[in-house]
Amino acid sequence: MKSTVEHEQNPWGAYRNVTAPDFLQSSDSCPLHPESLGKQGYGPKVSLLSTRRRRVRGDLVALGLLLAAIAVGFGFGVRLYGAAHFGPGAPDTFGEWPVLGAWLPHVGPGTPFALMVAVAVVAWGPDLAARLPWRRALLLGYATCVAWIFALAMVDGWERGIAGRLPAPTEYLHEVPGITDVGVFLRTFSSRILDFQPDSWTTHVSGHPPGATLVFVWLDRLGLAGGGWAGIVCVLVGGLTAVAVPATVALLGKPELARKTLPFIALFPGAVWIGVSADGLFAGVTATGIALLALRRSWSAIAGGLVLGFGMFLSYGLVLLSIVGLAVLFTGRRSVRLLALAVAAAAAVVAVFALAGFWWLDGYHLVVERYYQGIANDRPYWYWVWADLASLTLVIGPAIAAGLPRAWRFPVVAAAIAVILLADVSGLSKSEVERIWLPFAVWLVPAVGFLAGSRTRWWLAGQAATALIVNHLLLTTW
Repeated sequence: MKSTVEHEQNPWGAYRNVTAPDFLQSSDSCPLHPESLGKQGYGPKVSLLSTRRRRVRGDLVALGLLLAAIAVGFGFGVRLYGAAHFGPGAPDTFGEWPVLGAWLPHVGPGTPFALMVAVAVVAWGPDLAARLPWRRALLLGYATCVAWIFALAMVDGWERGIAGRLPAPTEYLHEVPGITDVGVFLRTFSSRILDFQPDSWTTHVSGHPPGATLVFVWLDRLGLAGGGWAGIVCVLVGGLTAVAVPATVALLGKPELARKTLPFIALFPGAVWIGVSADGLFAGVTATGIALLALRRSWSAIAGGLVLGFGMFLSYGLVLLSIVGLAVLFTGRRSVRLLALAVAAAAAVVAVFALAGFWWLDGYHLVVERYYQGIANDRPYWYWVWADLASLTLVIGPAIAAGLPRAWRFPVVAAAIAVILLADVSGLSKSEVERIWLPFAVWLVPAVGFLAGSRTRWWLAGQAATALIVNHLLLTTW
């Protein structure tokens, strides 16, 4: 009697250990499969569809919360500083938008090209990323990313969008003509970091280690002088993120996730700030270093350590990317030996700069003091600790933002989230993070692979729209 009752409650239970023929194991090919019975209304409904819908709703809720964060950031800024500070032209405090820039709706020569790139990636990007041979897909991703960055920069025109960015009085190129001896430059660099002295470095030179300025000094020595060449190099190197990020994901044993990532990194909204800012170049350099670590070879660990070691001398905050590097080395098969090789190579770079006259820690402590000599002293921590995250949401776009709640399970994304939160709470990133955090933000892009449903093209369209709207409504400072 008992077995009869059990059989009536679960007619499949008596045969739970019996393997069905192949043609019966697929719910798509067999209308009598248990899952198909629910789909056709002949049995209890299976919750696969409802589960997927719940996940999609969860993604949309996450996106809504992040968009609300942007609105709150703007709202508090208006309440705190007054609506007048949000008009054309920056006020004395450089404006207190979460995004640094002036309201200036405009179009430019790059507008039609940006639209064409966006339409092409939305229409064909996912299919090409899925079926092309991997190396060819990466090459196409790089070319697309460079075209996207260049087109967005050209919305502001050649001079205002590219050639005139880095020669500004606060930028690196302003100091290049006066650097005639690299040895003297390195030995005296720290003495000129602090403000309010006759020979203080310009804002960007003093706010970064000397490696950042040396990049543009070397370009000048190679005959690539001026803002035009500097801007082009930033675009070309920044575009390497479209190769390094998906390549790293694939090397970590996630080839499908890497292919899903590729069109999104090619159409990254942060391209608005990669072209043209030195931080876009920093993102390309450090992403390449992390990709070298993912190769898990002795030579690549040494090369990756050298690249990331030099990255420490591009921007002080890039030392935090060591957390992402550790996540790469310790995902899957762990290798203490490769870690030791990478650390030794990075230490060699530090030693070379030290022998040349610049000690990284001295520079860091002086930069913190210089930071609070300027506008950072007027920017309230309690506001920017939230407004910075609102800026980041515009940089990464809605698709990546919506995928983050589940993407923390992927170590590289989790490490990038940790890095950004550390930078945020440090108080040394108050405003301007849309460019400063580019080297961190690109490692959030694999979060798109954790989105529920199959609306890839809609999410890509949202990414493109974010960049196009920001670039055409605001004249961004960077």
